[in-house]
Amino acid sequence: MIAADFHLVPAHWPTDAEALRSVRDAVFIREQQIAPEDEWDDLDAASRHVLALAVDGCAIGCARLTPQQRIGRMAVLADWRGHGVGMALLTHLIAEARALGWPEVHLSAQQHAIPFYARAGFVAYGETYLDADIPHCMMRLPLSPFETPAPRVPEPAPTVATLQADDLAGLAAATLRLLRDAHHGVTVYARDLEPDLLEQAPILEALRVLAVRGRGTQLRLLVQNPEWALRGGHRLLPLIQRLPSAISLRQPIEEADLQYPSAFLLNDRGGYLLRALASRHEALGSTYAPGRNAQLAAYFDQVWARSQPLRELQPLQL
Repeated sequence: MIAADFHLVPAHWPTDAEALRSVRDAVFIREQQIAPEDEWDDLDAASRHVLALAVDGCAIGCARLTPQQRIGRMAVLADWRGHGVGMALLTHLIAEARALGWPEVHLSAQQHAIPFYARAGFVAYGETYLDADIPHCMMRLPLSPFETPAPRVPEPAPTVATLQADDLAGLAAATLRLLRDAHHGVTVYARDLEPDLLEQAPILEALRVLAVRGRGTQLRLLVQNPEWALRGGHRLLPLIQRLPSAISLRQPIEEADLQYPSAFLLNDRGGYLLRALASRHEALGSTYAPGRNAQLAAYFDQVWARSQPLRELQPLQL
């Protein structure tokens, strides 16, 4: 299941030491068996810290940026891993380092975490070494200075509206709202391409308008059971076949992903619509809830990476 929402806040030592210690004690000292004398140092008082907090105010993650231009003490509680907390912490500190005008930032990565940091652009250098008996590797990220943006007319602030559905008509209306609000991106996790919903003419037209909007458009659909749609000739399939660069469809293959009970739709403006049970029409969402949107997107990305494209959907020979 998707974890509850979280947010980041700057932290200061020693004011927020208790919250920072609670996370680092749990991850480094108890879980990884690092000696306390190796965990705590004088750099805490001189560093910039950031905390990730759950909606109840409990600390769930932390990291620091030292005067030596190094990111470190990245820690996320076990129950919150895989929900975007670590990447949010890392991105926050990279932005701080760039704002300070630093030409690059370094970190000491535990060997298993190298691919995670590589996704953010860090490059490994030097030889592997042991730190607290754990293999590490140094990594660096060159930083370009913030560019002064050209003057432009600011976008209107997003309209925040709660989305709720109790029946098919309400579900279709909420779905259509998110599709029409989207700029260039929509993400769908569904059971079977839901013909009663996605074959409705206004929804098909909204998907078509998005798909032909131009460069950068990305519509991704994860469908647990696409066989019915393939056999029955779902009305969305010709659009997918004609625009394979804009619309992608994959099927989960791992049992846990196939048994995921919910369905959701996300757009690239922070909107989401979630059905706790994909077999029912009841849904809750919002036109703008970036935190919840990001968490659902992080879960989707994980499943997408381990799913398979549908070979049956070959592009039409036009």
